[in-house]
Amino acid sequence: MKRLIAATFLLLCTAARADLNILCSSEADWCESKAREFSVQTGIKVNLARKATGEVFAQLKAEAANPKTDVWYGGTHDPHLQAANEGLLQPYVSTNMKDQYAWSADLLEKSGNQVAGIYRITLGFGYNRDLLAKKKLTAPACWSDLVKPEFKGDVETSNPATSGTAYTILATLVQMMGEDKAFDYLRALNKNVNRYTTSGTAQRQSVSRGESMIGVTFLDEFIPEQYVNAPVEIVLPCEGTGYSVGAMSIVKGARNLDDAKKFYDWALTAEAQTIRDQTKVIAIPSNKTAYAPERVKALEKAKLINYDFVKYGSSAERKHLIEKWDREVKSAPR
Repeated sequence: MKRLIAATFLLLCTAARADLNILCSSEADWCESKAREFSVQTGIKVNLARKATGEVFAQLKAEAANPKTDVWYGGTHDPHLQAANEGLLQPYVSTNMKDQYAWSADLLEKSGNQVAGIYRITLGFGYNRDLLAKKKLTAPACWSDLVKPEFKGDVETSNPATSGTAYTILATLVQMMGEDKAFDYLRALNKNVNRYTTSGTAQRQSVSRGESMIGVTFLDEFIPEQYVNAPVEIVLPCEGTGYSVGAMSIVKGARNLDDAKKFYDWALTAEAQTIRDQTKVIAIPSNKTAYAPERVKALEKAKLINYDFVKYGSSAERKHLIEKWDREVKSAPR
């Protein structure tokens, strides 16, 4: 009888423990490997879905009264900050924050302890050198080069309504040029854009395969392609550029809060952030002792703007800029 009671109790405890639900906005292979590593090390099962940051933010808003997600892992900081501003996230300070770079801790502080930085990425563009040579064109070196007539139909980027990457591009240009000139530039660029993708990571494969000559995104996306000898070159724009801190958050009302905190703690460790397979490089790790390849560290040579995370991470500014882009750029004649 005692054995039966113990077995029944164990069964009930096992059944009561639900899988950890994670939405990931980083590159798919990276998302899957992190979920797998965490499960192996902890025994906690993970339900993982890969979605663009804009899609995750929309889902968290829609599910606010009955959250189905526990952790939002990866993706640009801006939508995470917007989610924090709208009360969709759970404050949490991990003991492992002591091991992170200052930019990670700064993001956590500015978000009211709701958003931690887990990697740092730099904006720019990559191009397919074979396509460039075929058309006998000079490689673009600056933002201003992308609007030249010779690149008509050759530029691919993403949609800021669904992509955190695209919003960071938009906010970067506004900060560099001023809002009016930035939108003049974006309307000119629109004439050269072949498509706006839902996700800001799509340019990696498009440029590598020769589907597009130039892709505007975070440069860290192209580095894995270089490791497998794809004909891809990356450009740090001459005028300067923006950057983003890849973020991680716990969802307010998470059904599996204890396991969410365990994943959060684990994701901040050097072991979790160390890059073992250089073909799946993401960015500069936030943990000071995690390993990053030299090709990633080289991106620190970029001329970075003083990105205003607070202003451009606010819901009001994001809404204003995206609506203006949708109205004045997306629908503009080509």
